Amino acid sequence: MSKIKFAVIGQGHIGKRHAEMIRRSSEGELVAVCDRHSREHLDLHHVKEKYYTDIDELLAAHPEVDVVTICTPNGLHAVQALKAIEADKHVVCEKPMALTKADCEEVIFKALQRNKNVFCVMQNRFSPPSIWMKQIVEEKIIGNVYIVQLNCFWNRDERYYKKGGWKGVQELDGGTLFTQFSHFIDIMYWLFGDIKDIQARFNDFNHSELTEFEDSGFVNFNFVKGGVGSINYSTSVWDRNFESSITIIGEKGTVKVGGQYMDKVEYCNIKDYTMPDLQPTNEANDYGNYKGSANNHPQIISNVIDTLKGRTTITTNAMEGLKVVDIIERIYSLRNKNRKS
Repeated sequence: MSKIKFAVIGQGHIGKRHAEMIRRSSEGELVAVCDRHSREHLDLHHVKEKYYTDIDELLAAHPEVDVVTICTPNGLHAVQALKAIEADKHVVCEKPMALTKADCEEVIFKALQRNKNVFCVMQNRFSPPSIWMKQIVEEKIIGNVYIVQLNCFWNRDERYYKKGGWKGVQELDGGTLFTQFSHFIDIMYWLFGDIKDIQARFNDFNHSELTEFEDSGFVNFNFVKGGVGSINYSTSVWDRNFESSITIIGEKGTVKVGGQYMDKVEYCNIKDYTMPDLQPTNEANDYGNYKGSANNHPQIISNVIDTLKGRTTITTNAMEGLKVVDIIERIYSLRNKNRKS
């Protein structure tokens, strides 16, 4: 069977990760990579694939490419996805899919017109604790869900927000919920559905010289399907990440999945239920001075290939990517409202 041909746009930490996972795939082939910086500037002399500094040049030169993987700053995702779809490519888009619901809708509309798939990267869905939570919620093992608390307390300081970079810039970054914590909001949406009746408070404790947006927030809401929830988050934790956790209080029991990256079942007490042994969680993505979510990118690439070969369906489709953006955009509308008042 022919290999699925990929091109990767962006050669930062995540872009390099995508490129390497494609190289390791027996059914994938990396044809070309692209970054606004030159190969020499990024010290990518080892990259054997065709190298471009302009996405339009890459798309014009490689009609054989099946999939374009977008790993650029958040604010560029939508416009680059549209260019790839216009060139008749499927798209893999790193989180977030875009910074507005309207941009997501434009991408989805174009993909439907061209009969192309849009894969949204939400790799925490592949984490064994996430899969386990999905089971106990969907099968009502925990009963009706009463309360959900999502806590995301990380460190992002001057080691992360480099002068002249895109991180911390509103137009390209979008905010803490988009760049740091959208993976965990996706897990919450995946498990419990949409939210309504949102209330929120925001603070900027120690990032006023580093970013153009808040570093912390308390958000509470009702779930459309019933129950209440909250998201408590901050990047003001000193020195290193503290935790990313979700606590579920249900009719028949209580569970908490925590650790720095929501990768450990810390508590499980459910009526007439024995906690099963779970597969180990992959290590967090290591970016030197800081870490991110679990390295489940091999599963992402495998899902793309399996979907295009007709063996499965998309793990996180474009509509789900849109909903995560929609939820964050509605939360941030309260932040923007507070600024105006």
